[in-house]
Amino acid sequence: MQEVAALLLCKLGGMSGSADEISAVITAAGGEPNEEQIAALVGDVEGKDVNELLGAGMEKIKDIPMGGGGGGGGGGGGGGGGDGAEEVKEEEEEVEEAPPAVDMFGGGDDGGDY
Repeated sequence: MQEVAALLLCKLGGMSGSADEISAVITAAGGEPNEEQIAALVGDVEGKDVNELLGAGMEKIKDIPMGGGGGGGGGGGGGGGGDGAEEVKEEEEEVEEAPPAVDMFGGGDDGGDY
């Protein structure tokens, strides 16, 4: 994954995206370059336009649902081994009203220069 990110950074920086450039970017970022993966990546993208590759990838994943839904929470535990005779009464907390908002620019309520 870091190899692809380094390639894209090279391309954004106007470089060719050679194996040496990709290795240099990974090393500069504090990573350890994997020469085999870099060679495979350079071989796969050689002679291809990165923008066309990204566009083709976006076309492939356009129908994959992302986000949304979220699902429901898990159900409660079944049994606790208790006798169930005790009911816990929830206490209602009193909610205090917040003080009125203060104008962060120090102006009054007269509208000022707005």
